[in-house]
Amino acid sequence: MNLKQLSQMLALSQTTVSRALNGYPEVNEETRRRVMDAAKRHGYRPNPSARRLATGKTGMIGYVLPTGASVDIDPHFVEFLSGLGDYARSHELDLVLSPADAEDQETTYRRIVANKQVDAVYISSPRPADRRIALLHALGIPFIVHGRSDGHEFDYSYIDIDNEGAFREATRLLLQLGHRRIALINGDMRETFAIHREQGVRRALAGDGLSLDERHILSMTMTEENGYRAARRLLESADAPTAILCSSLIMALGVVRAARDLAVSIPGDVSLIAHDDVFPWLRPENFSVPLATTRSSIRAAGARVAERLAARISGLESGSRGEVWPVDLVVRSSVAGVPR
Repeated sequence: MNLKQLSQMLALSQTTVSRALNGYPEVNEETRRRVMDAAKRHGYRPNPSARRLATGKTGMIGYVLPTGASVDIDPHFVEFLSGLGDYARSHELDLVLSPADAEDQETTYRRIVANKQVDAVYISSPRPADRRIALLHALGIPFIVHGRSDGHEFDYSYIDIDNEGAFREATRLLLQLGHRRIALINGDMRETFAIHREQGVRRALAGDGLSLDERHILSMTMTEENGYRAARRLLESADAPTAILCSSLIMALGVVRAARDLAVSIPGDVSLIAHDDVFPWLRPENFSVPLATTRSSIRAAGARVAERLAARISGLESGSRGEVWPVDLVVRSSVAGVPR
């Protein structure tokens, strides 16, 4: 079925049908839904070249993918991409991945914007005063940041979770259970999420007149092996912590392995809380000791980023707006009172 036939069947003009399919804000919601339902029911697919000529839109969302020997594929990114892809697929959007040198992503951003290859882009793993955000703001292309970047003199759109609040509440729980020697195995401190998580731990401790021992803070790339090495370093020290907060379920695998190798009981000798609880293939309740977690769906965040980018492309969303999602604290068997 072509556009003319679809228009005749719906008794609408071709212009109205085209605008409904491409998300123009002047088409009312009832008409848009009727057109979308009919297009899906009869298998109509707009011609990409014709759509671009008619609307000036590519129907594509861009992402610059850092590459190189030092870059590992993060399972969090794969989960996020699944959510973004689910939304994009069901709304006639495509995702374009543009590989770039991890140390020179700005060149690739300039190229895809200059060539008008995409209608909007998103940024992940932001750092404080992130240069990518400043560049896209200057280039004027619609974008959304997954996470936050402190230190900019302008507003921008983002979706983030309350990393500080999550780790503050997890620390408060441990304090209520009597723990005073609390360690943090964190992600890369060059990234904002890790900075906010450490702030949460420090603020919870300060509320009880305590401070975070610098020997009990370890920051690194979030892999199982790094979790293992960090946990061994902590647990073999003279002042070993009685509780550990871990920034990733992946790292927690290494922490559990280290505890087992050292004959350290969880939670008898050390309590453990990890962040994530989001991977369908790695369930915290299936750990040898069901793992307490702070939880927020990264797949849902991917879908929401795609939804907001689609709204910005069509003109339904404008301006700069941030979303900060609350994080659940799920208490399981890996936490207990301080060892006596």
